[in-house]
Amino acid sequence: MQVLIRIKWFIILVLLQALVLNHVHFGQFATPLFYIYFILKFNSGTNVRSLLLWSFMLGLCIDIFSNTPGLNASASVLTAFCRPQMLRILATRDLSENFEPGIRVMGFSPFFRYTLFMTFLHATVLNLVDAFSFINFHTLTLQIVSDTLITLLCVLCVDSVRRNK
Repeated sequence: MQVLIRIKWFIILVLLQALVLNHVHFGQFATPLFYIYFILKFNSGTNVRSLLLWSFMLGLCIDIFSNTPGLNASASVLTAFCRPQMLRILATRDLSENFEPGIRVMGFSPFFRYTLFMTFLHATVLNLVDAFSFINFHTLTLQIVSDTLITLLCVLCVDSVRRNK
């Protein structure tokens, strides 16, 4: 049953990102990278190999629809790779428990820090691999910060709405 819910979220987020959010640019820079919500919400006890595989497939599907060979896949895999360590550092719960990270479970402040770091990491890797240069450092920095903030806002809004259910 859990796998079917995960597949449903996977399909919804890939289609949402590829068909809608990739075409939304706030101030010509900020693009919501909401598909990382899928990576952020995996249970804490998820096998690392499984997490990396799901993240790679998510990034690859986004890359296929967006015609960006490997950009999203590389950023998603690195985000998934760093996720268990960030949960270990920021979670107030004992990690022997299997929990789904969220505002309701972790509390607002730890979940905010966790989401902020993970979205910043993802946006940094994605924009660095895309630019592959530091020539326009100010533009690159503005893209990273704006992508991080708009994605953080989207994730916090959706998680707070899901929390009430």
